[in-house]
Amino acid sequence: MPTSFPRFTSHGLTHVGLVRRRNEDAFLDRPEIGLWVVADGMGGHQDGDYASARVVGRLADFKPFADLEEYTDEVRRALAHVDVHLRARAKAIGPGTVIASTAACLLVYGEEFAAVWAGDSRIYQWRGGELRQLSTDHSRVQELIDAGQLAPEEAAGHPEAHVVTRAIGAGLLHFGQRVGVVRPGERFLLCTDGLTNAVAEADIVRTLGEAVEPSAAAARLVDLALAGGGGDNVTVIVVAVEPGD
Repeated sequence: MPTSFPRFTSHGLTHVGLVRRRNEDAFLDRPEIGLWVVADGMGGHQDGDYASARVVGRLADFKPFADLEEYTDEVRRALAHVDVHLRARAKAIGPGTVIASTAACLLVYGEEFAAVWAGDSRIYQWRGGELRQLSTDHSRVQELIDAGQLAPEEAAGHPEAHVVTRAIGAGLLHFGQRVGVVRPGERFLLCTDGLTNAVAEADIVRTLGEAVEPSAAAARLVDLALAGGGGDNVTVIVVAVEPGD
């Protein structure tokens, strides 16, 4: 008998927040081909909204590939092309110009997933009441944590908390990647740091564990970020894994 692969329902939301005038986040929600992306144009740099739009726009027309390895390779290749474009655009504007964006991508093929990222936008997996961060921040504070020079609970208040060490268009372009198996009943969360800097992990776990549609869970997470101050743009995608037909 043919294998019954999981099905997916998902919902993405983005909000400018309560302080910023421009939303430099963008997202892509394509459950029909198993592709979800969040991108955060690097704040304080020129054309951050342009950069994040280029990231998701380059992936928007993707079609299914032969297997997860090919799928992952093509996503990485597409993001590398965006990296070249953004660097060229910045160089044409003038010295010192940076046009860049983070990228956090979740790809699913059959019963397997791949998380691919550059920067500090995150990908989480919620399974059995527990939240697992699949991505590792490409940031200065994460480097300090890894070196044992900074405790994780001190990261949010560190003066270099917003320094990203890898991005599409800036820094070293070297992707993080993690693969695994998809199981019905679990959920994935993709988000920009406008969520994680404003909402406690316990509240994220509680929200993802509620038996509500992804649209309601995403709305709740955005509301929590706004209640936490809304100091940054916030973007979330909630992906629910359901049994196949």
